[in-house]
Order: sequence, then C-alpha cells, then structure tokens
Amino acid sequence: MAKANWLKVDPSQGSGNASVKVSSIAEHTGRKARTTTLTWTAANVTDIVRTVAQSGKPEYITMTNSASADKEGKTVTINGKSNSAKLTFALGSGDLDLNLPQNYSVNSVVTANGAAIAGDPGATSEYEFFIPIIVPANPNIDEKTRQLVVRNEAGQTAVCTIRSAAGDAYVTVQEGTIELDYLGTAVSWSVESNTSWTIS
Repeated sequence: MAKANWLKVDPSQGSGNASVKVSSIAEHTGRKARTTTLTWTAANVTDIVRTVAQSGKPEYITMTNSASADKEGKTVTINGKSNSAKLTFALGSGDLDLNLPQNYSVNSVVTANGAAIAGDPGATSEYEFFIPIIVPANPNIDEKTRQLVVRNEAGQTAVCTIRSAAGDAYVTVQEGTIELDYLGTAVSWSVESNTSWTIS
C-alpha cells in the first residue's frame, strides 16, 4: 500500500544504517486525525509496515472583521474559514437594523444556520463559508453599525462589524403660506428632517 500524498519521507531509500525524517507536506486543517502507512521493502526481507498518524487541527473559526455598505444600502457577503461541524450566526450589538439570513453557504452548499454541515467537510480540511447580509439604505446622517457573530461547535466566536454609511442631511417644510388670524393664534406647520435645524 502506497503512502498518502500528504506525507513526506526523506530519504525515501538508502543503504545501511540511516535516520529517516517523516513529515507532512502541509498543515493538516481538518479536525480529525488522518493516518497512512509506510512500507519498507528490501530483497529477501519481509515487508515492514508502520502506521503514521497526524493529529487534527483544533477546531477554529475566522471571519472577515468588517464590511461596509454605502448610504443607498446593498447586499454584503461576509466570508470566513472554519473546520467545525456546524456554525451558528447571530446579530450582536449595534443600531443598524438587519435581518439575519436563515442560510449560509459552505463550499457552495446551502446550509441552515445552526445545523450540521452536510458531509462534515471540516473533519478532513478547513472550508470557506459565505453569508449574504442585506444592508438597508441609511436615511440618517450618522453611520450605523451592527455586529455579526458566528459561533462554532466548540463555542469559539468570530465577529464582523457591518457598517452603513451616513445618509444625506435633509429638511422638508410643509408647502404654502403660514396664515395667522388677527389674534395671532398658533398654527402648526410640519417639518421633516434627519438633522438639526433652526428658524431665523
């Protein structure tokens, strides 16, 4: 049986006494350990087989730490990497009004928020995930923000701060002439605005 392609042996052949270095060609990003075998062969000698086991990477999660939308709003796609069996997304602190999607994507497979990921790809290697967030238009003159928090099965979290750019300032005053009677009785006149204003 041939060794796995992730294993490196140096030297792979020799004569007499030697020290053989065994390593992996890259980091193992899956949670679960992986194994393979090495087989020593020589003329007139029974093959000798040894098992090689490489431990899995501890469960982890990373995510884009910020995303921005202009004042008109747009859909921003937040991405990250993990090797967890499931991910759970939630909205954190902030004043930006967002709706949390029910699904996200792992390796192009749609996955329900908080559900086990089909096929558990993180058992053998890290995967990339994507979640689209619709950021509404911002009519206010101040920037608004909201945290998107993702938690893996081990309880670790990553946070992305979503920002919505400040909207334009506006003042709208009811049309027409303000007419007062001879007594000067107060009349109401409507003003709509998203900023401070004064009358002079």
